[in-house]
Amino acid sequence: MSRPSIFITGAATGIGRATAQHFHRGGWCVGLYDVNEAGVRELAVSLGEGALAGKLDVTDAAGMAAALESFFDAAGGRLDVLFNNAGIAVVGDFDALPLPRQLALVDVNLKGVIIGCHAAFPYLKRTPGSRVISMSSASAIYGAPGFASYCATKFAVKGLTEALNIEWDKHGIRCMDVLPLFVDTPMVTQFVEQSGGKPKSMDALGMHLTADDIAATVWRAVNWRWWPRIHWYPGAQSWLLALSSKVSPGWFNHLSTKWVSGY
Repeated sequence: MSRPSIFITGAATGIGRATAQHFHRGGWCVGLYDVNEAGVRELAVSLGEGALAGKLDVTDAAGMAAALESFFDAAGGRLDVLFNNAGIAVVGDFDALPLPRQLALVDVNLKGVIIGCHAAFPYLKRTPGSRVISMSSASAIYGAPGFASYCATKFAVKGLTEALNIEWDKHGIRCMDVLPLFVDTPMVTQFVEQSGGKPKSMDALGMHLTADDIAATVWRAVNWRWWPRIHWYPGAQSWLLALSSKVSPGWFNHLSTKWVSGY
């Protein structure tokens, strides 16, 4: 195929699904991968030509390698974008949340990104102008109580992105991340239900972003050709929070986060 290609993890619902639809409308070949095989197969059928789908657990290194190799070949020997989107979330006090649930966050949100980047590198290297876009979070701006382990994974993704953007510059690969506040997706709905209600920070900040907003941000990041830009903050709120954290003293960031979170 002569069209550019994007490999999307967590593509069955929410941000992954919206991003697949956005890029497919733009004429891209889209790879749809998720543990929810039925979901990505249905999406591929609805999109039609140029959409490829498969079951993938991002914590399975062998499975990731096989999926990327298959997609690279099917897309005509190119991988323009790896979109590390798959993720999970749990909400609650650190000491009250079962340890297995917190370790699962690390497996999916961090190890999954590391595995994806490592497996995709040979194909990204062979594709001029390739990109890695990873979903981080506004929770990586300042650690939020009630989201401790989730924050830890997103801070790590942010650091990984910064490091790889420098390491892989010599190969022509740019790495970026997206750091939104609360997005109206099934993942957010699920963790609200599991925690028995909205966290206080969600009541304070609201939920003003949609999956389509994030898909549009990913599109802009992929097509950005101006000055070097690593971190993308969708919406005015996340951008202002990031700016405030940089110019405000530590005690102010601590107190404001505590107040917003209701702790």
